[in-house]
Amino acid sequence: MNNTKKVLVTGGAGYVGAVLVPKLLSKGYHVKVIDLYIYGEDVLDKVKDHPNLVQVKGDIRNRELLETEIIGYDTVIHLACISNDPSYELNPDLGKSINYDAFVTLVDVSKKSGVKRFIYASSSSVYGIKDEQEVIEDLPLEPLTDYSKYKALCEDVLMDAATDDFIVTVIRPSTVCGYSPRLRLDLTVNILTNHAINKGEITVFGGEQKRPNLHIEDMTDLYLFLLEQPEEKIHKKIYNAGYENFKVREIAEKANKTLGGNIPIITTPSNDNRSYHVSSQKIKNELGFEAKHTIEDAVLDLKKAFDEGK
Repeated sequence: MNNTKKVLVTGGAGYVGAVLVPKLLSKGYHVKVIDLYIYGEDVLDKVKDHPNLVQVKGDIRNRELLETEIIGYDTVIHLACISNDPSYELNPDLGKSINYDAFVTLVDVSKKSGVKRFIYASSSSVYGIKDEQEVIEDLPLEPLTDYSKYKALCEDVLMDAATDDFIVTVIRPSTVCGYSPRLRLDLTVNILTNHAINKGEITVFGGEQKRPNLHIEDMTDLYLFLLEQPEEKIHKKIYNAGYENFKVREIAEKANKTLGGNIPIITTPSNDNRSYHVSSQKIKNELGFEAKHTIEDAVLDLKKAFDEGK
């Protein structure tokens, strides 16, 4: 491991954070979580007594809180946000205050507090709809929604703040899938699997939209991997993290086949034409990172969790 020992994770009790934080602890990192814990304070119960874990129930929009809690931490992994288009649209002003305004403050406080590395979870939705077969990091960003627009603007803020002493990296994750103690069932693979197991049929809205997918184990392994990279290799770099690009209809078929193949698939029209497909070749070529898990793995993980009453 390099010198990065103390990691602050915003949104550490969220879907990805709940899997990432235990992994960080197991690798010897000192971890602080800042989260509102709006989905319950038991998400990290398995590691709550770990001597290297500090949990702070707080709001990242509170500058005073950030100035108090960030001091002494050398890395920030920023996961906290209103994390999808429909949720964002319920209250756009609230969404902007969390996803953008708080980000500007977080970056400023992090720099002034001596943070050395800042890793930002952006989104592959920043590309908008692209005709290219391979959506690579150099293509222009054409976000279609406020959620993705502010994700893109945050990337600019972070890149502008970069210095030789403030190492910044942007990850554009695909739609994450698989089991987490703080489960999200609004994500493509997860929702289709949930329907299959708990309703006995899979409802597909539209179906021709493409979705790039990334297993939550790979998503969290990637953050660990980045912490171990030399600064010069990841400084001011932007990477897609996706791997499996499939149409929603194809994902439904995969879920069905993985669960035995006898589940009816019902297709209904949709006015949601967002379609994303990304290339993750750059991170493979430059850093050697590749995903190891599949959509089928995610379906089976979710089935196991449902069977165990989780």
